[in-house]
Amino acid sequence: MEQQKRDKAILVGVQKQLDHHFDYEMEELENLAAAIDIETVGIVTQNLERIHAGTYVGTGKVEEIGLLFEAMEADLVIFNDELSPSQIRNLEAVLECEVMDRTMLILAIFSRRAKTREAKLQVDLAQLQYMLPRLVGLRASLSRQGGGTGGGFKNRGAGETKLELDRRKIEEQISRIKRELETVKSQRDTQRKRRQKQGLPVVSLVGYTNAGKSTIMNQIMQVAGKEQKQVFEKDMLFATLETSVRQVKLEDQKQFLLTDTVGFVSKLPTHLVKAFRSTLEEARDADLLLHVVDVSNEEYRYMMDITNKTLDQIGVEDVPTLYVFNKSDKADREYPVYQDDQLWIAAKEGAGIPELIDQIKDRVFQDYQTLMLRIPFEQGEIVDYLNTHANVLETEYDEQGTLMTVELSAKDAARLSSYLH
Repeated sequence: MEQQKRDKAILVGVQKQLDHHFDYEMEELENLAAAIDIETVGIVTQNLERIHAGTYVGTGKVEEIGLLFEAMEADLVIFNDELSPSQIRNLEAVLECEVMDRTMLILAIFSRRAKTREAKLQVDLAQLQYMLPRLVGLRASLSRQGGGTGGGFKNRGAGETKLELDRRKIEEQISRIKRELETVKSQRDTQRKRRQKQGLPVVSLVGYTNAGKSTIMNQIMQVAGKEQKQVFEKDMLFATLETSVRQVKLEDQKQFLLTDTVGFVSKLPTHLVKAFRSTLEEARDADLLLHVVDVSNEEYRYMMDITNKTLDQIGVEDVPTLYVFNKSDKADREYPVYQDDQLWIAAKEGAGIPELIDQIKDRVFQDYQTLMLRIPFEQGEIVDYLNTHANVLETEYDEQGTLMTVELSAKDAARLSSYLH
């Protein structure tokens, strides 16, 4: 079968004063392009005090981009920042080619990766909200995003009447998707309340995209003997968009819910953060955050800052946090090591997972108590309950019943206080 030809792109970025992470951002832009099979064939950068209002870069640079575009036989030009509607119009007019910005690129990746109905709706909403002010001059870049644009944009540019029709269509679609998402959100809230009734603590994995959150979740599921409940993992940006929730039951019967959220990235589009807000709220209600960091990347502290800022945006605050420095094997750091709320691990090889589980237990099961109970023989269902839901340290028998030394939650301890021995 003939392999499909990859699109070729020229990447363009402006480095402003005191922008110490510019080189990394451009490298990340190349990785984002690769995530939807776009090959980078040239990079153009410019140092400016501020981005050019009309064309993002100066007019001389626009000419340079045009010459490189022709020489490399490229298909599109991708800019490292979100472009204004007028910038898109001006650049497409001068370059006479398809123009994408960083936001459109991330939206295109999300559109391709979305699997569940909720994720698809969230991406569609973000795309439409981004498109609305940019209908003039978006050319073929709209079709690349796919997914939720409907059939109203195939014959763009047929005058103001057509533009107004397109606008109206988009506004109607935005209203419809928002209604659908409200329904999904209420279902999610119901599920969350049901889980809260169970009284199980919630541990939430957060972090930059491709830091290894899904790998950690799968390693914990393996320890819990639930390999069949593993989630998709792959070494690429935004491998998973869906929030996965798994119930973990350890050997000592302690149970908690583990959630894995979508990864973050620098300059994550505002529309996307808003659209995924309800999904990310899983982290807001957590008892413990595991902030997973790819410590093998030189820019890992910058990634931590981006993650913390995004968590602030969605209202995640005052949640106890354990920093999990993953890929320590590639960073030439000693592992597994725990110090000052920081755990250094190598999740792929399973190194540090037992220590991580111990840290989770120390933090979310602080209210557990060790008690000795005497359960009358005729109440065997309580013995069954304790064997399933508590950590039974010792079991003996006397004439009056079953003597059990158990470690159990404060809630169960209060409920069974009448059986104290």
